Amino acid sequence: STRMIYDGPIEFWQGILIALGVVLFMEGVAYVTHRWVMHGFLWVLHESHHRPRIGLFERNDWFGVAGAAVSISLFYLGVERGWGPLTVWFAVGITAYGAIYFGFHDIIVHRRLKHHWVPKSAYMKRIVQAHRLHHVVETREGNVSFGFIYAPPVRELLAELEAMGVGQLRVSSKVRSEMDREMASAANG
Repeated sequence: STRMIYDGPIEFWQGILIALGVVLFMEGVAYVTHRWVMHGFLWVLHESHHRPRIGLFERNDWFGVAGAAVSISLFYLGVERGWGPLTVWFAVGITAYGAIYFGFHDIIVHRRLKHHWVPKSAYMKRIVQAHRLHHVVETREGNVSFGFIYAPPVRELLAELEAMGVGQLRVSSKVRSEMDREMASAANG
């Protein structure tokens, strides 16, 4: 039988809290996956993301397909196979994280959909700069900032990159000017 996702022993507000908890948990999963799987044994797929993209898709997109498959499976199991609303709320959380990832990573940072939005808040600037610093290294080693909704302060990431001194660096003039501004800001305060 089919039922609405807020039907049953879990109240709607409880489901929202569960989904938010799953979003936070997924940031940890994403960090671990990005650092030790994507930059590890599945570099063969992720490497395409550290190179200039040719065409609409890249091999790295298979990670998004895998995340979507987990969400779809949990929705199916929760609704159609009777695993219950908790399973569905887990799927909601994973789906929400995927939407956040797509919106932040693919649209805002990498501009896979064209836009003219420029981050204004300190949080968004830091997240975008941190991810750009992740991409100044084109090799699988020597990277910083593996999360997507949390990043250490940019000055800490710059110091970490400088201390490592490994990897082939690719820095655009835009990233370089952002890094120079951040270094000047850190030096002044």
